[in-house]
Amino acid sequence: MFQNFQTVDLFSPTISEIIINIGLSLVCSFFISIVYRVSYRGPGYSDSFVNSLIYLSTITALVLMVIGNNLARAFGLVGALSIIRFRTAIKDTVDIVYIFLSLAIGMAAGVGYHKLAIVGSLIIGAILYVFSHSNFSFMKSAQYLLQFVFNGVKQDSQSYMQIIQKYCAHHEAVNIRSLNGDKSLEYTFYVRMKRKNSPNTLIEELNKVEGVEKINLFFDQQSGS
Repeated sequence: MFQNFQTVDLFSPTISEIIINIGLSLVCSFFISIVYRVSYRGPGYSDSFVNSLIYLSTITALVLMVIGNNLARAFGLVGALSIIRFRTAIKDTVDIVYIFLSLAIGMAAGVGYHKLAIVGSLIIGAILYVFSHSNFSFMKSAQYLLQFVFNGVKQDSQSYMQIIQKYCAHHEAVNIRSLNGDKSLEYTFYVRMKRKNSPNTLIEELNKVEGVEKINLFFDQQSGS
């Protein structure tokens, strides 16, 4: 029976089909990567992850063409992939959505479902973009733990508070600690970013404030979920 499985190879793409399938997966995954760039609001944006979405989709298309309708190849691929260990931590659960979407695009393009790949990319990409920029109550922005040192206790604290109020929809002081013999204070805030603002922008603006140093912004996964 296993020998019969090896002879089942009904999907043998031509050179033009290979180019079209891989090219289509490249275009669709590039569109998805653009959606990711303009809609991502998390703290761990990575250019390498964005590029990996494109690589993942094109390689998936190639793998599907290698397998074709050959069951023996499919089982062999499962065995080969089982020895691979993926140890990269996913910083944001939304990243998993884009990974699966890239896989789906590559699979659709690899088996020749070109309309499905194109229409699926456009529709799901639009959904991801709209929801990431929506202000619905169930689409809450992520909450962060903001920590910085303010040198010069006698200086006006309104300077950094104005920036926090400008870029954050909500802020709450959770800890104030004196340093260097009360010459400086370490502040810790829970902050929730406004939908249109980026955490990087908040850090850049705080860096411009005189007396503010050692800024750290941690993603609070528990309260942000």
